[in-house]
Parts: sequence; structure tokens; C-alpha cells
Amino acid sequence: MSEARIERLVTQGTILVDRGGAEPEAFPIENNVWIVGDDEQVVVIDASHDAGAIVAAVGDRETLGILLTHGHNDHVNAAVELAGELDALIHLHPDDLFIWRDTHGDQLPDIELAHAASFMVAGVELTTLHTPGHTPGSVCFAVPALDTVFTGDTLFQGGPGATRWDYSSFPQIIDSIRTRLFPLPGETTALTGHGESTTIAAEHPALESWLERGW
Repeated sequence: MSEARIERLVTQGTILVDRGGAEPEAFPIENNVWIVGDDEQVVVIDASHDAGAIVAAVGDRETLGILLTHGHNDHVNAAVELAGELDALIHLHPDDLFIWRDTHGDQLPDIELAHAASFMVAGVELTTLHTPGHTPGSVCFAVPALDTVFTGDTLFQGGPGATRWDYSSFPQIIDSIRTRLFPLPGETTALTGHGESTTIAAEHPALESWLERGW
């Protein structure tokens, strides 16, 4: 068995944004899909836009699970097709099922994620951190052996994820970041749902400025 590693795949698609018109507007968006594992087995974090591209990136490796950071369409829209192609189970926190249904209707994920749930792949452990705020069921996945946390849309380079929906909460996402992410070692790399990575140490000093600006 080779050493565990992290692979990044960027997929492109659209996201629907409600700007108060008769119909939501579609905007182009790029998402990070993360593959954690080795030459034999992997887990996939988020299933965005292009199942075929993710299948190609996984290759002939065994997929131990598809782990979803939250239920937004651009993070789950390829999940059902991908699960069929890879013969893998879909994991989602139950508090985001109502958002998942907007994309997949009555076809539900296979496994309910819970805080502190852990997964082993290629000899390393991923631990689930429930980090509500962006959505009620948002989670991150900490991998101490790789000095990494996968933050989905909870924490980005420059601040927390968006909280513009009725079910979102800025105070809650700040509390999630403060209590679940900032206790991690400063050198921990935060691999995000969109864009480039950051570190816990880089973001921690900016907390008060986020509170002052309110987003």
C-alpha cells in the first residue's frame, strides 16, 4: 500500500441564485472535488457537476465512500450518478436532507453523517466535524495525519462561507469556525469547496474583522 495523499479535481457547472425575480438565475461556478487515499483505495469529498471526470480521476481504485460537506446543488449534483458508477455509498448530514431533496427528490443518501464520525482510508483517519451556519448540516473533515481539514463552504481564504439563505446563520458559522476549526493546529491546511487553500493560522487573526463586517 502506498502512502496516503490528497488529489484535487476542479469541476465546472452552474449554480442557481435567487435574486428576487420570477426564476432563479444560473451562474457558472467551479468546485473543488477532493480525493483522499492511495493507489488502492480512496474516499471522495463532494460530488460536483461531472461524475465522469471524478470516475476518471478515481480510476480503478476502490471507493470507500462519497462524503458530502453539505447539501447544496453544486456539491451534490453528481452524487447519485457517481455512487452508481463507483459502487459507493453517499454520506450526508441529515440536517441538510431538505436541501438535498431540491436536487435529488426522494432518492436519499445512504448514510447519515454525525459529528465525530470517522473514516479510515489508506491508513489515515478522517473525522467529521459538524459545522452548521452555511447550511444546518454543513460538515468539515479533519485529517490530522495529513495536517489537513476539508472545510467545504464553511471556511475560505478570507473568511466564512455565505449565510444569505433563510436557513443560514452568520453567528452560527462563526461559532462553528471558532469552536470546531480554530482549535486545530495552526499549520493545518484548509482545503476549501471553491478556490485556493488557506491555513488555520492564516485565518484565525481575522476573526474580529469578520465580526465587524458581519459576513
